Amino acid sequence: MILASQSPRRRELLEQAGFALTVAPADIDETRREAESPVELVGRLARQKARAVLSRLLDGTDGARALVAADTIVWDDDGEVLGKPADDADAARMLRELSGRTHHVSTGACLLAPDQAVAGGARETYFVETTDVTFWELTETEVAAYVASGEPRDKAGAYGIQGAGRLLVRSIRGDYQNVVGLPVSRLVRELGSLIGEKDLVARAIEKGGPLA
Repeated sequence: MILASQSPRRRELLEQAGFALTVAPADIDETRREAESPVELVGRLARQKARAVLSRLLDGTDGARALVAADTIVWDDDGEVLGKPADDADAARMLRELSGRTHHVSTGACLLAPDQAVAGGARETYFVETTDVTFWELTETEVAAYVASGEPRDKAGAYGIQGAGRLLVRSIRGDYQNVVGLPVSRLVRELGSLIGEKDLVARAIEKGGPLA
């Protein structure tokens, strides 16, 4: 499989599921469009990333049967998207904003499989998975300690649930791995449908060789 992302977390999640990966990050303009909702934004970015790397899949040199691209965002009930913090002060601002509240983590995922019979040379499916995350009320000491750990610096929303950021989280509703960066369970099912392998989930459980 070709992974159109440089996220180490997505790579780790897919490798744990049994995929042999070629990493080919996409370089696109990720600017949010006027009146675009967070869910629309993340779905569009995933599709654009996939199409930007499609030529790698179609030339066949990687031996890949599929390509996956994904994008994850954190957003609040007002529709504000919280990206990666610009600096430690910005990280602290985001954490205070999330404190005691429920926010949303949405991942858009786009899958492509070669098919010369369709326009563009590949079949496509995409989806957006959203998980609701509720934070504890954070003290200033907790915010300062977490910022000082350095963990927020490259994380959307200024936290990583798979690291020390888990201590900030009171509850989640939805797919935990989606918050990490990729809803692998749903992705494997969608991929199985796309490439016509109804037993792909069973193979992933068994991990009997590369899946795609």
